[in-house]
Amino acid sequence: MTRRNFLQKIAAFSSLSLTGCGWKLANVRAATKSTHSDKLYLYTWTQYSDKKLLQTFSSQTGLQVLVDPYDSNEVMLAKLLAGGGGAYSVIYPSDYMVQKMVEKNLLIELNHNRLIGLDNLFPQFKNPSYDPNNRYSLPFNWGTTGLIYNSEVLQTAPEDWDYLWQNQSILNKRMTLLNDVREVMGAVLRMLGYSYNSKEEEELKQAYNKLQQLKPAIASFDTDAWQNQILAGDLLLAMCYSADAIRVIKENPKFKYVIPRSGSSLWTDTIVVPNSAPNIDGAYAWINFVLQPEVAAMISQNLNISTPNGAGFEQLPKKLQDNKNLFPEAALLEKCERITPLGDFEEVYERYWTQLTSG
Repeated sequence: MTRRNFLQKIAAFSSLSLTGCGWKLANVRAATKSTHSDKLYLYTWTQYSDKKLLQTFSSQTGLQVLVDPYDSNEVMLAKLLAGGGGAYSVIYPSDYMVQKMVEKNLLIELNHNRLIGLDNLFPQFKNPSYDPNNRYSLPFNWGTTGLIYNSEVLQTAPEDWDYLWQNQSILNKRMTLLNDVREVMGAVLRMLGYSYNSKEEEELKQAYNKLQQLKPAIASFDTDAWQNQILAGDLLLAMCYSADAIRVIKENPKFKYVIPRSGSSLWTDTIVVPNSAPNIDGAYAWINFVLQPEVAAMISQNLNISTPNGAGFEQLPKKLQDNKNLFPEAALLEKCERITPLGDFEEVYERYWTQLTSG
C-alpha cells in the first residue's frame, strides 16, 4: 500500500461480519433505499481503491461502490471547486487539506451519534490539531516522510537530509524527491533549522538555493513511480512516505527507511463527507466499516500501515506493534511537524517550486 494498493489481500475480510458492529446492514439498505440511492461514490487516492475491498463491502451492505481516483490533494480540491464532485459521498483528503476544505465550506459536520467505534481511536487522533474533536473527519492512516535507501550499496546509512548533498556524486541521477512542494521545501527548511511551515520568504529562498544545488543530481520529482525503479536497481535512494517504504521493504529487506534526525512531516490521511454528498447514509456505513477494530487490524497487518485505531492496534501481532517504521518512537515524532495551510503565502512556495521544477 502506498500512502496515497488498498487491501490487496482483502479476501481475509470475507470472514468478517459487519452485523455485530452496532449498526445493522438491513438498516443501511433501508436507509439508502429511502433516499433512492443504492450507489456509493468514493473519491480517493489511486492506491486506496482496491476492487476486492469494494466488492466485499458491497456484498455485505447491498451498496454498489464506484471509485474515482486522484493522485494529489490539490487535484481533488480543484475538481470539487470546479463543481465536479457532486456524485461523491466519501473523500480521503490529507490532514492539512481537511482544514482547507472546512474553510471553503465543502464538508458536512459529522454526526458522532451515527458513528460506531470512535472510542477505538488512539487519544492523539481524537482531537487532532487539523480538525479539533474530529468534527469533519476521521483518521484512516498515518505516517511520516523520510528516506528509503539500498543498504547493500549505500553502506553508510542516511541520518539526515544533508546526506543528499554530502553524497551527491554517488547518488547522481539515482535519487528522487517527492513531487510535492510542501514536503520537499519543508524537508530542506527543517534541515536548515526552520519550520516545515515557514512563512519567512528569506528562509524559503535559502531552501530553494539548496535545492538548486542538488537539482542536477535528482532523477525526478516523483511520488509513486520510484517504487518500481528502486526495486529494479535504477535508484539508490528516494524521499518517500513511510507507508510506501514499508511496502517496498517487505518485498526486499535490503531497503531501509529512516526518519531524518532534524525532523520531517507527520501526516494523516482521513475520511470526510462532502456537503454535496448524495448518499450520506452510505457514507456513514463506509466509515463505520473502516472503524471496526478487526478491519483496522487486518488492514494494518496485511498491508503494513500505521493504524490510528487503538483497539485495532491491540489485535496486531507484537512484531508489528514493535515495528519502528510503522510506529516510530516518540522522541522522533516530537521532531516532526504537521503540514498546515499557509494562506496566501502558499503562492510564494508555488513560485519557487515552479522555478525549481521547470526546465
